[in-house]
Amino acid sequence: MAKIETPRPIRGTQDMLGEQAARFGHVVDTFDRVRKLYGFGRVETPVFEATAVFSRSLGETTDVVSKEMYTFEDRGGDSLTLRPEFTAGIARAFLTEGWQQFAPLKVATHGPLFRYERPQKGRFRQFHQLDAEIIGAAEPAFDVELLTFADQLLHELGVAEGVTLQLNTLGDSATREAWRQALIAHFEGARDALSEESVDRLAKNPLRILDSKDPRDRPIADAAPEIDAHMSSEAGAFFEAVTKGLDAAGVRWTRNARLVRGLDYYRHTAFEFVTDRLGAQGTVLGGGRYDGLIETLGGPHTPAVGWAAGIERLAMLIEKPAEVRDFVAIVVEKDAAQTDGIAAAATLRRAGIAVELVASGSPKKRYDRAMKLSPGAILSLDRTETGPSQRFKSLGGNVGDVEGVLAKRA
Repeated sequence: MAKIETPRPIRGTQDMLGEQAARFGHVVDTFDRVRKLYGFGRVETPVFEATAVFSRSLGETTDVVSKEMYTFEDRGGDSLTLRPEFTAGIARAFLTEGWQQFAPLKVATHGPLFRYERPQKGRFRQFHQLDAEIIGAAEPAFDVELLTFADQLLHELGVAEGVTLQLNTLGDSATREAWRQALIAHFEGARDALSEESVDRLAKNPLRILDSKDPRDRPIADAAPEIDAHMSSEAGAFFEAVTKGLDAAGVRWTRNARLVRGLDYYRHTAFEFVTDRLGAQGTVLGGGRYDGLIETLGGPHTPAVGWAAGIERLAMLIEKPAEVRDFVAIVVEKDAAQTDGIAAAATLRRAGIAVELVASGSPKKRYDRAMKLSPGAILSLDRTETGPSQRFKSLGGNVGDVEGVLAKRA
């Protein structure tokens, strides 16, 4: 019989165990703890949506829609897409599920996302993000709360050192349009020196030229007019309120006037938490205010602000999580005592005490296996030949029986 070859994992995906899984879990657990401090409720949305949810919200000309989405036709002939980000799906649910009644809606989630791109350090085709959104919130105080949440998360993960909050404003509609026209005039004057990609962006989305990494574009982009020269008084007051709020909350920030969001529905606050510890992929958390997104999905004007962070990138930055050894190992000396061991383990677990039941393998080696687990206490369990009485003895810690463990933990 021919040998069956085990299929290899799909490129850009990952299997996690041990320290890698512990790092991942630590990021998620910390996020869930901190989000509750800020009153963000858990939300779940489908892992795939109608393709229009993403093509409308992200824009047909973006790289995500044109090159990176996993899109397929189902058996009913509908075009579906695996979610490449969270915000569009949450915005769709806000409209279709009647969540407008809860505005301002503060929600958070985490899970897998999918983009077809070249795998590299901290970047995968199936990757995972944390996400936080406030929908139906127009005031700058909500931007401050969201940024303070992000800042506290990074501090509690122990990765804030060397991470800089870069902050900018995209202004209101009038500011953004005036700035856009000034950018078009500037880039048109240097069209012949621009890269082909930037020439294409000039007609569709000139703000994205400011993000170009092409060496031909950088001198032109660096000399482009800044948004402050076109700022309305209302937009300036909004940004000032955000910066004063961050100062009051003790959140350190720096202005990056070149930080942009290319899509038209972005307004006011744009931000990224950036580090140099991950090479070229330095953004660990980013977001902004997207006051026009709900309208692109057919809803009314609804102000909103949110951020997302890559779990894999954060996991790479944190220290190795400390292993928790606060558990009891129960060693079943003889197979006849299996059910007694199960009962004892169930009693302790229901009382909130972690238990590892060692009841398989050679009886001689069961103690050795238990010792290698390094538990807080090891209880051995035997069953006499004449009845169901249990005998416990402690090989570690100060506890010798189940009742003693319960009393000690009370």
